[in-house]
Amino acid sequence: MNFAANLFIISAASGAGKSTMLRRLFAELSPVSPMKFSVSHTTRAMREGETNGVEYHFVTQERFREMIAENDFLEWAEVFGNYYGTSRSAVEECLSQGTDVFLDIDWQGARQIRKVFPGARSVFILPPGLDELRRRLEGRGQDSPEIIAGRMEKARGEIVHYDEYDYVIVNDDLDEACRQLKAVVTAERTRLSCQKIRQADLISRLLSGS
Repeated sequence: MNFAANLFIISAASGAGKSTMLRRLFAELSPVSPMKFSVSHTTRAMREGETNGVEYHFVTQERFREMIAENDFLEWAEVFGNYYGTSRSAVEECLSQGTDVFLDIDWQGARQIRKVFPGARSVFILPPGLDELRRRLEGRGQDSPEIIAGRMEKARGEIVHYDEYDYVIVNDDLDEACRQLKAVVTAERTRLSCQKIRQADLISRLLSGS
C-alpha cells in the first residue's frame, strides 16, 4: 500500500540524544510539512500530570486484547505486566492524509513493524562511545548508579542491532547529527513513490502540457 507520507522508525539507546534530535527536527520541519509522533496505547495506570491521548492512549487490558484480536497493532509488547502498542489504523490514517509519522521504539518493535509495513524507513542513532554515553546518563542526575549500570548493559544489547536499520547517525556533534536526520527525512519525502501521490495534480498538468 502506497501513502503520500512516510513512517519513520527512530531507535537509540537511552542517552544517545534521540529525544533532543526529534524535538529539533519537529521544531524546524513541522511548520512547513505535516508530521506527528505516534501516541502508543498502554494498559498501565495513568500517572500524575499525564493526559490521555498525549503521553499515551490509556485503555483497559480487555480493550487492548480486543485490539490485538482485531489486528489493530503494527507492533505490541508486554512489559512488566502492562501492554504497549502502536495502532495500525491511527498510523495509516495519518499517512493517507499526507502526515509523516514518527515512532520512538526499540529494535524489537522495529522488527515487528518492518514485517507488516515494509515501506517504513528506520534510523538508528549511535552515541560516539560508551564512555560518553555513561557521562550523558550520569549528567542527567536522575538515576542511581545501579540504574545507570542497567541502562549501560541494555544499551550494549540494543546497539548490536544497528545494522538492521536503513540509516545510522552518530550523535557526536548534536548540530551535525540533527542536520543528518533532517537530510534523511527530506530525502524520503522526495522519493518517487511519495511525490507521485503528493504532486499528482502538478505532474498530470505537466504531462498534459497544461
